[in-house]
Amino acid sequence: MLGNALDGIRVVDLSRILAGPWCTQNLADLGAGVLKIERPQSGDDTRAWGPPFVTGKNGEQVAAYFLACNRGKQSVTLDFSRVADREWLLRQIQDADVLVENYKVGTLARYGLDYDTLAELNPRLIYLSVTGFGQTGPFAHKPGYDYIFQGMGGLMSYTGLADGEAGAGPLRTGVAVVDLMTGMYATSAVLAALMQRGRTGRGQHLDIALLDVSVAMNANQAANYLVSGDNPERIGNTHPNLAPYEVFECVDGHVILAIGNDAQFAAFCQLVNTDWHLQRSFATNAERLANIRQLRPLLRGVLKDWHVAELGCALDAHGISWGNINNLEQVFQHPQVVHRQMLQTVAHPELGVLKLVRNPMVKPGPGKTVSPPPTLGPAAVVPNADSFSA
Repeated sequence: MLGNALDGIRVVDLSRILAGPWCTQNLADLGAGVLKIERPQSGDDTRAWGPPFVTGKNGEQVAAYFLACNRGKQSVTLDFSRVADREWLLRQIQDADVLVENYKVGTLARYGLDYDTLAELNPRLIYLSVTGFGQTGPFAHKPGYDYIFQGMGGLMSYTGLADGEAGAGPLRTGVAVVDLMTGMYATSAVLAALMQRGRTGRGQHLDIALLDVSVAMNANQAANYLVSGDNPERIGNTHPNLAPYEVFECVDGHVILAIGNDAQFAAFCQLVNTDWHLQRSFATNAERLANIRQLRPLLRGVLKDWHVAELGCALDAHGISWGNINNLEQVFQHPQVVHRQMLQTVAHPELGVLKLVRNPMVKPGPGKTVSPPPTLGPAAVVPNADSFSA
């Protein structure tokens, strides 16, 4: 089972907020033992990033944000500016497979916790640094959060209402997508480094930057620009390479109509009893894109009198992809989401029963237990806190 793939792998997690913790949560979900190092008293910043909060038996409040990205970890608190705490941490690193950190460039070197120093202590260590701008370059010293890179990396330049419409302008996504993508790239890098270490016997320093990720995740939009030389514009809910591929209003709600090829468009035209697919202006995807201003009002006209459920059944019957726009209550009630067990519950010793989202990489089933996010751990330098188990 994939959830046991990293059994025996030991991870020291010096990261905070989202990108690094998202990576280490993935590693924990895959079976690694993850020791989360937190600041005394306050812990990871996101413990206080609320409301909403969950209140424990002892009155302690923990933000939902923290619960989203720290499942399956063990927490200890220490201050590595203290000699005793730092020596304890070094003992953990000496036997660890992976270290993940997201401090500003140069910070950990002041405490002898940089890669070059730790590689001498543990040559097999895979040391992952997650920063805003990377370990080198003219901006390497600068801090940065997800929002900054949604702008700097280009995403916000083409996200939002179409330019010229009321309310148009730069718009961020509704979730910290650069952080999440960075966490996923980082996870892939760690897994690849573990495989490489299996051949070479040596670890390495992985340098993952949010700016790099924000540039890479432009995907087809970046390719469109590099081929054409034209900056993509904001086009609202439409698609730069497919048409029709957008949101339409019905009598009782909205649907996303996603036509992926000319055959699907012909099937759609048959459904709504038109011959648009035979007209030169709309016969191919390229022509539909070029003439979308003429096609869009025609589509709106034939769809506005449908009810969502009725239209959905008709689209399904014709093999045409479509979808609802669900709020999160509807998401977790959706029969396919329920069937896939995307909502999981776990018992927390202080916070009671928590609802968490299943990691899509890990198949649910009997024998697979989910560990809750940790309470803020004890001080590291105390009796019986000299190691952690994978």
